[in-house]
Amino acid sequence: MPEYVASVGMEVHAELSTQSKMFCRCPVAFGGEPNTRVCPICLGMPGTLPVPNRAAIEMVLKTALALNCQIAMTSVFHRKNYFYPDLPKGYQVSQYGETNPLGYNGYLEIPASGGGTKRIGIRRVHLEEDTGKLMHLPSGGSGVDFNRAGVPLMEIVTDFPPDIETPDEAKEYLAQLRHILVYLGVCDGKMEEGSMRCEPNISVRPVGSETYGIKSELKNLNSFRSVQLGVAFEVRRQIAALATGATLRQETRGWDENREASYPMRIKESENDYRYFPCPDLVPMKFDEAAIEALRASLPELPLAKLRRYRESLGLSDYDAGLLVADKDWATYFEQAVELGGDPKAVCNWMNGDFAKMLNETGQSASASKVTPAHLVELVRLIASGTISGKIAKEVFAETFRTGQAPAQIVEAKGATQISDLGAIESAVLRVLKDNADVVAKYKSGQTSVGGFLIGQVMRETKGRANPQLVREALDKALEEA
Repeated sequence: MPEYVASVGMEVHAELSTQSKMFCRCPVAFGGEPNTRVCPICLGMPGTLPVPNRAAIEMVLKTALALNCQIAMTSVFHRKNYFYPDLPKGYQVSQYGETNPLGYNGYLEIPASGGGTKRIGIRRVHLEEDTGKLMHLPSGGSGVDFNRAGVPLMEIVTDFPPDIETPDEAKEYLAQLRHILVYLGVCDGKMEEGSMRCEPNISVRPVGSETYGIKSELKNLNSFRSVQLGVAFEVRRQIAALATGATLRQETRGWDENREASYPMRIKESENDYRYFPCPDLVPMKFDEAAIEALRASLPELPLAKLRRYRESLGLSDYDAGLLVADKDWATYFEQAVELGGDPKAVCNWMNGDFAKMLNETGQSASASKVTPAHLVELVRLIASGTISGKIAKEVFAETFRTGQAPAQIVEAKGATQISDLGAIESAVLRVLKDNADVVAKYKSGQTSVGGFLIGQVMRETKGRANPQLVREALDKALEEA
């Protein structure tokens, strides 16, 4: 049986975070009563004329720039013709061609499994309008909700031949792309709500062959995990079919989350079936270099660049940097603390440790909690200066999280400063040794493991306030002299 290599092309649709639809003023929102955010334009009534949404166009241009694309300085909208109940006009306003989409010939870098990065080519980034949504009614019939019809939709398509060859790479590409869209503020990336949708096109071919296999397009994937599992299943299914001599068809398949398997939906259309032609109701879009450069200058630091900076300039590990960068607001909170003078590693440890745990337990976000970046910096400084111990710091932080009171005020009110007076610590050590003569005898006989018990007793004697390092040094000295 020959060995096969997979090829995965990715089509990602992202609903843009505009306030109104692509060609009318109807508001954009998730959910709500069906057919309450509609008008004659997005319902495709005869005689209506579309007016393009400038904010949506700028969002696509910013995304194209972030994905290292060339920009089409003149670009036109096309009509993509097909009949389906959720398409009120009988066509979808979209874009067509190799160099006509707003962005083309770009790339996205993803972390490679062996270290470094891998470049994934982007064929095009174009703008279109979303369709309505088919609904199964309680009565047993079907209905169409047109609230989503006309919502600005950006499509990002990877290049051919595909650069993605494994399910893990497909998942990583989607994760990195989502990070970029969220950082740019152009899409909320909520796959579970359908505002970001991914359709992988999967094929397999024998190793060494330059002829690509018959592809299947996979739909109904609503999470990174579903994308990974779906691609893996399709690769296995196609290889198994070829092993039996079966002929694969170019088709669209759905993903069954419960069975973790795909099922056939329809034979996949070709481009000719859509009869693309320029939309006569919309004039060409023309851009100048100054406008494009202004958009380029407005781009924020993107996730992969931020990850590298955290790692190389701030000394964070790949794991810790990845946790921070994975959420834009989380990374912003971290940077605010660092700008206030907080030690990056110490701040990161508290954020990814106790702080994250408390937020998860209470269902809060960092910005909504009572702990400010200034609080975190103050806590880290109290520890670094030796004012409080790590154990006391946890108690202080819990109090700050609950009340919003500054750590220094809590320490002062409770008298919880760390004891660093060597004389006081030595006195506590001597009291502990006197009260635990039998344990001291065991230590002197060679059972040095009981030293941990004695340290614990000293910390108990000082109510956890003694400097641990000074306790250990004083105890070692006292045991030698005992």
